[in-house]
Amino acid sequence: MDIWNNETYVTDNGVNVPAWISQDITCHDVVAIAQGGCESGAYMPAVTYHKAADTMAQHGDEVLEYIEDILGELPNVTGESWSGIAVKFLSAAVDLWATIVLEELENA
Repeated sequence: MDIWNNETYVTDNGVNVPAWISQDITCHDVVAIAQGGCESGAYMPAVTYHKAADTMAQHGDEVLEYIEDILGELPNVTGESWSGIAVKFLSAAVDLWATIVLEELENA
């Protein structure tokens, strides 16, 4: 499958999208996130303070568990504001998810 310019939803390829990620995320979005990370602007809901804070208020426990399950620890948030913490954790989780999904899609 050519995922690099594929605008189909990842769910159309049997990929489970966690509730803390927009359900309409495309294969192209996954590639962009995996290559540049959320901070590059590839996934704005994770780096826009109020959106990240809202997502973490609803799904924070799931996000933190996801990060810990993969990395074994949480990113250091020393010196971050409350909104900065939300952005850091959500971005880390989305970046990890996209990297894993990209590998799955490439191997499909």
